[in-house]
Amino acid sequence: MILCLDAGNTRLKWGLWDGQDWRASGALEHADTGQLDAAMPARPSRILACNVAGDEVAASIATLAASLSVPLEWFASSAAGGGVSNGYDNPAQLGADRWAALIGARSLHAGPALVVMSGTATTIDVLDADGVFRGGLILPGLDLMRQALARNTAGLPVARGIYSALPTNTDNAIVSGCLAATLGAIERMADSPVCHPSGKTPGPEFLCLISGGAAATLVPHLSFSFRRIDNLVLLGLAQVSNAAETAHGA
Repeated sequence: MILCLDAGNTRLKWGLWDGQDWRASGALEHADTGQLDAAMPARPSRILACNVAGDEVAASIATLAASLSVPLEWFASSAAGGGVSNGYDNPAQLGADRWAALIGARSLHAGPALVVMSGTATTIDVLDADGVFRGGLILPGLDLMRQALARNTAGLPVARGIYSALPTNTDNAIVSGCLAATLGAIERMADSPVCHPSGKTPGPEFLCLISGGAAATLVPHLSFSFRRIDNLVLLGLAQVSNAAETAHGA
């Protein structure tokens, strides 16, 4: 039993993986990491953790592992893994969460894919048909865009509006602008020839895999094939843990 942890900028997502399926899963505030022991139905044999939330969160995860008396492994980006080749200039520089999401996406779809993680930040990454990560974008998440406008301007609020194609009030204009900017970035990446090698737009094998807290806001506006996946980073970690168990058994 492997405890997979995705420590993002906002929360700690967790899943107890038995090698084939999730026994349990959930999410906690970072400050509540110590409560995870009580939330799990069984004790893991080890922990595989992906952390992009900084040293303080890493320390709390290490404390949890020590309290459970189980080994802790930190997941990091590499040149290749899980059927994916890392095309970043410096593979080690790619965020571990993006790398795990790419591995999770490849386990679900063997064709060209756009992997969108919509959390505090939004990442939009391109996987080609051969499983090569060809590059991607990082932009502020929807909430971060709204907050930045309120923080850095004199008269704009933290908008609570709704999407409108032609907004006629300030709150709607901000919400719609943030959403349109994000969708525009997603659509621009989906237009890449990598995503439709057959020459069609998009190609018949292309799929957008989207995950994260803002996915529900984005997917009603997507104009191409997509699949919404909960906890894509955790799925990638599960695939990595399966490969490690197989290698160890061999």
